[in-house]
Amino acid sequence: WKILKEEKGLVEVEAHLPEHLLNPRNQLFGGFTGVYVDMISIYTVRTLFDSESEFKWSATVNMRIDYFAPVLGPSFRLKGELIKDGRTTCLVATHFTDMEGNKLVYAITTLRKST
Repeated sequence: WKILKEEKGLVEVEAHLPEHLLNPRNQLFGGFTGVYVDMISIYTVRTLFDSESEFKWSATVNMRIDYFAPVLGPSFRLKGELIKDGRTTCLVATHFTDMEGNKLVYAITTLRKST
């Protein structure tokens, strides 16, 4: 993945779509969408900490995914955006767009954090 932007509470990356994650229509298989959402959500939460030693773990408590259009390769963009940083949980939005900026997937994830 190519990191395009990283700051506290915000990450943007360009990701590739591996062939083994495609469904029979050559789109990202829906079951793997949650894996991308989880990875970006955790990455977004990690940006809140100054060092890796401060961030112990995080667990996904809830995830909602809305599919607007198929995710096609070879590349697409992911953006993780912190919505709310609570004492023990964080709410993160994940946006999937194609290389032209068209919205493909939107997800909201609640993560329990531990320090």
